[in-house]
Amino acid sequence: MTLDVLLLLALPASGKSELRRYLASLDPVAAATDLNLGPTVQLDDYPYVHMMRRIAAEVRAAGDSPIFFESDAEPFIDPGDWGTLTQLINSDFADLVRDEEGPPAGSASDWLFSRIDAARARAGLPTVMNGLGPMTMKRLNNTLETESRDLFDSRPLLREDMPDHTVVIEFARGGPEDRALPLPAPYGYRHALTQLDDAILERASILYVWVEPEQSREKNRERAVPGRDGDASILHHGVPERVMRNDYGMDDLMWLLAEGGGSVVYVEKDGRHFALPTGVFDNRTDMTSFLREPEKEWSPFQLRQLHRELVNATSGLRP
Repeated sequence: MTLDVLLLLALPASGKSELRRYLASLDPVAAATDLNLGPTVQLDDYPYVHMMRRIAAEVRAAGDSPIFFESDAEPFIDPGDWGTLTQLINSDFADLVRDEEGPPAGSASDWLFSRIDAARARAGLPTVMNGLGPMTMKRLNNTLETESRDLFDSRPLLREDMPDHTVVIEFARGGPEDRALPLPAPYGYRHALTQLDDAILERASILYVWVEPEQSREKNRERAVPGRDGDASILHHGVPERVMRNDYGMDDLMWLLAEGGGSVVYVEKDGRHFALPTGVFDNRTDMTSFLREPEKEWSPFQLRQLHRELVNATSGLRP
């Protein structure tokens, strides 16, 4: 038996995406024997953050009132859009089993805009894309169709020959620095986990990558590659400093774990109670940054150390 769903959680630049890369490279026997993982199918909400920033920039350039972000350096205009991102994860999870060959009406950008509006509605927010004028929508379709098509085509698909897969879902949530716990909605993991569909919560374990907020900010600066190549990359994008301090100045996962007695995170949703087994990968002494390099350059010594710590961190996560 392998883990069905692994939530890979941490502050930005903590090593989540690097660990995803490592897990995807593992020998299947070692992954199953040591970590209880099947072939990984990976989901991440960052591509939607990137596209929402792209949409916001084009809307501002068209002279319309800002949506999503006031500027490239600012947090969400409405913090409730953290819930939009969680709902988009739910959509991607539901789409892991699908049979469609292309986006509705053949337009990937229209598919993306409708998907964002639907996620906003499920998060309890007003829709915004369907309220834009025809000239702005034409500009968005022309400018963002290729990137939207790339996003549509890159969504993972579960195949019939993958019965023992593990779905790895990466996302980061937090709150303003120095904020007292518990964090108020819509900030933090306490709120975000309640927004996940029951189909995820019923099957999920958590692997938390632990770094201090100061380390997260430093590593965020180090990994950032300027321009589109960095902004569209899960390994090399940079989060604006104001966002790092306002939305990721701290997080509440270790607090939630302590509330659960040190081994589980409890989630209460619509009268149901879920207990998510949780392991902590202590990355305060950096063991993951080398994974950004080409795989052929990975150090055997660092790989052994990393694997040993991963085994320890996931030892309590059993199907």
